[in-house]
Parts: sequence; structure tokens; C-alpha cells
Amino acid sequence: MESGGVQIMSRRMIQPDRTSSRTPEPESVHLTPWDLRRITVDYIQKGVVLPKPPGAAGQCAHAVDRLASSFSRAIGSFYPLAGRFAVAADADDRPGRLTISLRCSDEGADFVHAVAPGITVADITGPLNVIPRVVWSFFPLTGMLGTDAAVDASRPVLAAQVTELADGVFVAMSLNHGAADGTTFWELFNAWSEICRSAGNVDISTAASPSRWFLDGCAVPIPLPFAKVEDIARRFEYPPVQECSLRFSSESVKKLKAKANAEMAAMATATISSLQAVLALIWRAVCRARGLAPGQETTCALPVGCRTRLKGMPKCYVGNAVAGAVGKATVGEILGDNRLGWAAWLLNRAVASVDEASVRRELASWPENPSFKYVAECVGDPTSAAVVVTGSPRFDVYGNNFGWGRPVGVRSGAGNKLDGMVTVYEGGSGGGGMELEVCVAPDVLARLVADEELVDAR
Repeated sequence: MESGGVQIMSRRMIQPDRTSSRTPEPESVHLTPWDLRRITVDYIQKGVVLPKPPGAAGQCAHAVDRLASSFSRAIGSFYPLAGRFAVAADADDRPGRLTISLRCSDEGADFVHAVAPGITVADITGPLNVIPRVVWSFFPLTGMLGTDAAVDASRPVLAAQVTELADGVFVAMSLNHGAADGTTFWELFNAWSEICRSAGNVDISTAASPSRWFLDGCAVPIPLPFAKVEDIARRFEYPPVQECSLRFSSESVKKLKAKANAEMAAMATATISSLQAVLALIWRAVCRARGLAPGQETTCALPVGCRTRLKGMPKCYVGNAVAGAVGKATVGEILGDNRLGWAAWLLNRAVASVDEASVRRELASWPENPSFKYVAECVGDPTSAAVVVTGSPRFDVYGNNFGWGRPVGVRSGAGNKLDGMVTVYEGGSGGGGMELEVCVAPDVLARLVADEELVDAR
């Protein structure tokens, strides 16, 4: 099932549905340090598995057309994402410097229609010990770095793919991480499903402002110390990995949270969250599955949303607004009996350290000493024993009913698939459950899915 017989049936460019409130000339969205820092990684790739549209055999073709028209409506409210990156020389004509902006030119988002008649919903959903590689074929723009869309201005920032399965439909999007983060990704996805479900008879409240949020005094656009965009990018040869899908019921999550907080009751000054408890469990299990030595350092990095951490940010902000937090310890510190709480506490303290002051300091210093996210550095040295978390259980994934039923699964594409990557989603049954995709080396995965603590916790 590596290729799975996925066949591309059509490809078209979808322009955003224009509104009267738009200015007639293309606007330029200047990118923030948050945006520029992430332009060097792969596109965000997420999608949902839907039941097959009811009715006659031709109903799927009708559903694809409906998805295309509603996609146009949706990106009309997020129109900067239908633009293209533009590269210019530094405004002060300083040699060896350039700027990157997002031109709201309405050139459109790529829309792909594919079929995979040999793949069933059951093949790719549920708590799978190994997620079949064919899932990666359900996503467009695979293998592209964010900088590729700046090097070649014809390449889209956003794309969607609708793949007909034997008994279902897979609806996916790929979004340039230099243009926006996971929050914006799922807000757009939610708008798309709502418009499709209501046959267009809905007003989407989230309207994308073309402006981005900058600290006072920040040079806009931000000049980058490179002669050409190609000098920013770093290609990375991904190691062989496999993925599993782990589901935790709301009751399991509650028990993990209670256990973590009980273990830290004597010293904790704050409450360990449900997510921190679940991630601590995964962190410990991955360390065991890797067979790491007790004295080896291990890290767990997780994203921290900044939309509610900074005063003055717009309520509905389109773009990147994410900082990072990293829990560090030796393997021996987080393993052993009654150490779940300690591992969770390390994550709790790492997140707590990301406050408004620290975020402002990072943003203020970035233009003078720009740094970029590179996939190889996310993993670090092969002996670093890193776990890298992305996603959030707060994103509305299973509410994406396009008009013929709720999703029965969620999957991600090949983008940024590192050894140690953990992607978090809300649980399909609601009520506080969680679903995690864990990506590790094949030999590690076999031991991970059999980990006694992990199995018992689910």
C-alpha cells in the first residue's frame, strides 16, 4: 500500500471569491519574525477522512464541484493566502539584503482532484500500529519548503486536494508555514467546511486582515542578510520513519492528569494540564522504546500559542503567532516509578516560562540576528533523543462536516516528518479525549506500540 494507486484526475487554480470591501489593487502583507522564522520548513499538511457522499455514483463528482466552489468562498475571507510571495531588494539598497512579503494578488490556491479506488476508510483510520504510507499521497505540494514559493513566484502558498476512496473521501490542505500557523490553518478549514455544509448560505465571521502584528519600532519590511532566497534554505534528507495513531479517551486523559498532579502534589505550584500529562506519557514511552541510557539528555519541544499572551494582537489574527517551549532532563530523571508527574511538571514549567515579556524580547531581537527553523536542527544530534510536538487538542478537527457527515479520522502528510515528531489532535468522540500521531524510526515504533505503560494508559 505504498503508492496505493492514487491517480490525479484534475488540477485547477481556485481564485478567492471577491468581496466589495476589498481594495482593487493588490496589497502586500509584510512578514513578521514569527512568519520569516518558519519559511524554511515544509508546508503544513493536514486532512480529514469523510464518509462517502450518499446517493448515486455521480454524487462524488457533484461533491468535488461543491468542495471547489466552497473553497473559493472560504479563501475569499483569507485572501492573502491566495497570493504569492514577493522578493525585493532592501529598501535602503544595502547589498546582500532582501525582503520577503506576501502579495495579495488573488492568483489562487491549487485544487487537486484524485482517486484511490483501492483504499478504504478502514485502511487509514482508527488506532493503527502503522499508518500506511499511501496517506502521504493524499496531500498536494509534498516536498516543498516554504522558501520554494519565494524562489519561484508561480508556486502557491496554499493548496487543497480531494481524494475519492473506495468508500469515503479524504479532504486535505497544504499551507506554507511562512504564511500562517496551525491556528489559521484550522480556522480556514473550519470556514471551508461550514460554507460547504450550508451550501454557501453563511457569513464567515473570521475575516483575514491583510496586516500583520509588529512590535513598535520594528523595521517593516524586515531586511534579511542574504543575497538571494536560496541562501536561506537548507535541504534535509529525512531518515526512514513510521507512524502510529494513538487514541486516548476522555476518561484515560482524566486519569493521566490526576496521576501526574498527585505525584507532584507535594511540590507543584500550578496544575499540570491534560495535554502536559499525555505528552509526558509519550515522552517517557519514546525514551524507553529508543533504549536510551539513563544519563543521556532528552528534550521535548512543544508549541505555545501567543495570540492570548500579547496585548494588542487582533482577536482574529491570520498568520504565525507561536513561540516554543522545551522541557529538558536526563532519561533517568523522567523514567521510573512515579516519574510521570515530574516529566509533566518539566513541560508545565517550560510553557509557563513563555510569557509576554519573553516573547517581546525574542521578537525585538530577531531582526538584528535572524534565525530560522531548520528541520535537521529540530531533531538535533542523532543522540539528542528529541521529541517534537505540533498541533493542539483545541483545534476543531472533527467538527469539519462538509455536508454529509462528520470526519471519521484525521491524518497528516509527509511534511516535517521527523523521527520523534508527535502531532496532537482533539479526540473524535469529544469530551476531552485526544488523538496523537507519533512518528519514529521503524524499529522504535514496534517497541513503542507494545510499551506497557502506554498500552495500560489507553
